[in-house]
Amino acid sequence: MLFNSLIFTVFLPVVFIGYWVLPQRFRNYFLLIASYYFYFTYNPWFLLLLIGTSAFDFWCAKQIQNVPDQKKLYLYVSIISNIGVLAAFKYSAFLFNSGVHIVNTASGSNYSLMENLIIPAGLSFYTLQSLSYTIDVYRGKYKPNDTLYDFLLYVSFFPHMVAGPIVRYNTLMPQLKAVSYFKQIDWSSFATLTIWGYFKKMVIADNLSEEITKVFDDPEYYNGFQLLVAGAMFVIQVYCDLSGYSDIATGIAKLFNINLSLNWRRPLLSSSLHEFWQRNHISITTWFRDYLYIGLGGNRVSYNRWLLNIFLVFLISGLWHGANFTFIIWGALHGVVYLIEILLKKSLPSFKAPWLLGWIYLLTFHTLSLIAFRANSSADLLYIYKRIFSGEFFEGNLFTLFQDLWQCWMLFILCVFLFLKEFNEEYTFVNRSPLLYNNLKPAFYLALVIIIFMFGDFNANTFIYFQF
Repeated sequence: MLFNSLIFTVFLPVVFIGYWVLPQRFRNYFLLIASYYFYFTYNPWFLLLLIGTSAFDFWCAKQIQNVPDQKKLYLYVSIISNIGVLAAFKYSAFLFNSGVHIVNTASGSNYSLMENLIIPAGLSFYTLQSLSYTIDVYRGKYKPNDTLYDFLLYVSFFPHMVAGPIVRYNTLMPQLKAVSYFKQIDWSSFATLTIWGYFKKMVIADNLSEEITKVFDDPEYYNGFQLLVAGAMFVIQVYCDLSGYSDIATGIAKLFNINLSLNWRRPLLSSSLHEFWQRNHISITTWFRDYLYIGLGGNRVSYNRWLLNIFLVFLISGLWHGANFTFIIWGALHGVVYLIEILLKKSLPSFKAPWLLGWIYLLTFHTLSLIAFRANSSADLLYIYKRIFSGEFFEGNLFTLFQDLWQCWMLFILCVFLFLKEFNEEYTFVNRSPLLYNNLKPAFYLALVIIIFMFGDFNANTFIYFQF
C-alpha cells in the first residue's frame, strides 16, 4: 500500500476512526494489526519476515539483559541475523553475479547470471530500527522491559516503517505508551505536512521522473549538457521524493499524537558537504554515526584511522542504498570529498568561502555524484561522465530533453515555487510579519491542493526508497 494509492484513502480514515473509538488499552493492539495489514498488502509472505526478524531481535535484547556474561554473543547474533537477511535478499544476486563476471572474464566461460530477488519493502529501514534497539540495550542505554507487542509496534508503526524516518526507541516508545486524547491532535501540522509532502511527491518528483527515466535509460541519445541537466533534475526529484515521504509520514503520525523525528532540514541550501549531511536524511545519517562510526572507533583512534572510519561509513552507506557498483561509487565520492573538506579546514582554519560560492560547489558536486546514484550500471555511469567531461558537451540539439515545452515551463515554475518556500523556511521572510503570514498560509496550502489535483500524477508511483 502506498501513501499515494487509492486504497490508502480508505485505509487511513478506517484506521483513524477505529483507533480513536476504541478504549485506550486496545488502541495499540489495533494499530499493530493495521500496520501489519498495511505491510501485508505489499507481499503477504514478507510480513512473516518482518514479524520474525523483529521478534528475534526482541528475544536477543531480552537475553542480553538476562544473561549478562554472554551479552556480546547475543548482540553478535542479532547483528549477524539482520545482516544475513539483508544479504540474502538484497546482495546475494549482486555478489553471485560479480563472482560470475570475474570467472567468465578470467576463463572465457559463459556462466549464467542470477536474477535479482524481490526485496521486501522497507527491509533496510526496519532492520536498522530493530537493530538499534539491541545495540542500545547492549550499551546499557535502557532495559528491555517492554512487552513483545510494544516492540513489534515500535518497529512496524505504519507511517514510517517502509521508508523512514528511522525513529529511536527512546523517542517513539514513550509516545506509544502515553495516554493520548483526541482533542490533542495537531490538525494544522497534519494538514500542512501531508499537503506539502504530496505536492513534492506527486507534482514535482513524479513529473520529473518521467523525463529523467528516459534520459538514464538511453544515455547514448543525449549530449553532455542534457545529461548534466538530467542529473540536476534528479537532485530535485530525489529530494522531493524522499522528503515528501517523510513529510507525509510525519503528518499522518500526528493523527495518532505521535511526533516523528525531524528528517530533512533544507539540505539543498547547504554550502558544504559537511553541512549537507547535517541536514539531509538526518535519521539515517545519525544512525550510521551512532552505530557504525562509533562502532568502528569514531574519533577515539589515530588521526589516519579516524579518516579511514569516516570513509568506510560513506562507503558502507553507499552499499546500504543498493546492490550495485554505482552506489558504492556514490558513497566513495562523498567520502573522498568529505575528507578533502576536513583536510582543507585543517590547512586553512580561518578561510570561509562566501555562501553563494559554497552553494554552487555543493549543488555541482551533489549533481555529479547523484548521477552515479541514478545510473543503471557502472558502464552507463562511465559513459555519462565521459560525455559530460569531454568536448561532446554541447554536441547535437540542446533542446530535445523535453518534447513538451509546456511541461518544461510548468515544472520549472513549480520548482521555483518549491525553493521559494524553502528559502522562506530558512530565512523567515514572510514569517516576520505575523499578519502577512497568518493570511498567506491558508491561501498557500489551498493553492497547493489545487495544484496537486491539476498537475499531480495519480498513478500511485512508488517512492524511490522502496527499492532499498
